[in-house]
Amino acid sequence: MAKVLIVDDATFMRMMIKDILEKNGFQVVGEAGNGAKAVELYKAEKPDVVTMDITMPEMDGIEAVKAIREFDPSAKVIMCSAMGQQSMVMDAIRAGAKDFIVKPFQADRVLEAIKKVIG
Repeated sequence: MAKVLIVDDATFMRMMIKDILEKNGFQVVGEAGNGAKAVELYKAEKPDVVTMDITMPEMDGIEAVKAIREFDPSAKVIMCSAMGQQSMVMDAIRAGAKDFIVKPFQADRVLEAIKKVIG
């Protein structure tokens, strides 16, 4: 069972992703509301995959991806972006993110992205 860390500053977004994942047999090992907490939880939980919001307080998703990949170069991170954040998504991919999903989340797209990066 793949372990997932969910990172989003909006509680309801984390709940939506968690619901999709748990209904499909994934284990949610942690949730973070900002990038700094995400890095901390990544180091503690060593999840198989991370869903990472781009725009968050304290440390944004792009900085968090860089920090996580510094700690673990093989980390698998999927960015979550709102419409119109294409340039930020490209920055995130350059920083090491493996894929991205667009809000509002479609369950099948979330699952497809996670299955793809886990391999």
